[in-house]
Amino acid sequence: MAAREYSSYQQGVIKRYYDNLPQGTLDKLGELVTELYLAKTEKRREQLWQRVAKAMAVIKVPKKIAQHILSKRDPVILAANLKDWLKANQ
Repeated sequence: MAAREYSSYQQGVIKRYYDNLPQGTLDKLGELVTELYLAKTEKRREQLWQRVAKAMAVIKVPKKIAQHILSKRDPVILAANLKDWLKANQ
């Protein structure tokens, strides 16, 4: 497959997307905390925790912390960590 050539405008859009990816992912994690609180079925909670795991991988949460959060599966613990991550990202 040939390498794709992007215009300077497209390159700028791509760069801004990746520059803002951590903040967008933190925002998404905030929404996931809310959804976890409101989830009514175990199946839905499982889907949300899988999304949380992927989001934590994107923002490069240390494995030990991510494993702890995922093993407890407590939205309160996730919310407390998210609060710290948001402060650190400002």
